[in-house]
Amino acid sequence: MRIAIDAMGGDNAPREILLGTKRALQEFDDLEVLVFGNETKVKEILPSSDRVNIVHTDEVILGTDEPARAVRRKKNASMVLMTQAVANGEAEACVSAGNTGALMAAGLFVVGRIEGIERPALAPTLPTVDGKGFLMLDLGANVDAKPEHLYQYAIMGSIYAEKVRKIQHPTIGLLNIGTEEKKGNELTKKTFQLLQQSNLNFIGNVESRDLLQGVADVVITDGFTGNMVLKSIEGTAMSVFRILKTTLTSSLKAKIGAGLLKSELMSLKNKMDYTEYGGANLFGLKAPVIKAHGSSNENAFFNALRQAIQMTSSNVPEKIKEAIVNQ
Repeated sequence: MRIAIDAMGGDNAPREILLGTKRALQEFDDLEVLVFGNETKVKEILPSSDRVNIVHTDEVILGTDEPARAVRRKKNASMVLMTQAVANGEAEACVSAGNTGALMAAGLFVVGRIEGIERPALAPTLPTVDGKGFLMLDLGANVDAKPEHLYQYAIMGSIYAEKVRKIQHPTIGLLNIGTEEKKGNELTKKTFQLLQQSNLNFIGNVESRDLLQGVADVVITDGFTGNMVLKSIEGTAMSVFRILKTTLTSSLKAKIGAGLLKSELMSLKNKMDYTEYGGANLFGLKAPVIKAHGSSNENAFFNALRQAIQMTSSNVPEKIKEAIVNQ
């Protein structure tokens, strides 16, 4: 199995990207990587070998670049060359921690969309209090959506949950302002009807306050709403941990208590750590395209790579194609 990697994308590139890649090579014996980036910098951490092929480029798409324009103009950027390798069949999947919009554009224009999929969706696995996590889509690939798009999101999310996360009959929830069937706007009402008439394991509307309780294995929403929910969850988590840190270091008594609870606190932190769940999938493309978190450390990028491997070995894009054709 060969995975293409953008070594230069992300806040901590190339070091953390390459360390995560190195760990994946140690973990998965059948993994080969095609690494795009500054050859000198790459070889300092990840030398060429029979399982590591380095393609040199100095061009990088920055976080400040306008996505579609950057993909068109920076033809030799590490991210563009990475997706081109997938399109050419030189790699089976790709992973980048770089500019999200640019990766979505490159995925759509270079890798290509599965026939029948109207809109790709960005879908990360988010943490829950029981540690199992849940898949949520779309979280920003498309600001606007139609009921048919959300219905396809549900199909793609269900296949991923079953084939990669190994959840039998994954539950599908529709994010709404209430659980009642008649709640919501025209988008959610019409989507509710489509999902209710489908063969999916649809459990109805779910509210955002219940997401981290694991109310559903897969939660469906439009990209505008999903992105705001994601940012709210991230901001709340950071604020809670900041408050805890301040409180537990405020006095000698608090510090002693924190010392006694150190293992429990670390367990809590790990349970809510996004790096354990990998990156966000760009569902609906012809091959797995994984967006690792922009601030990915070694662990986060390793898990994003693991996700790409699981997507490839489970043949998720082909399963999605079959489901769309037969719907």
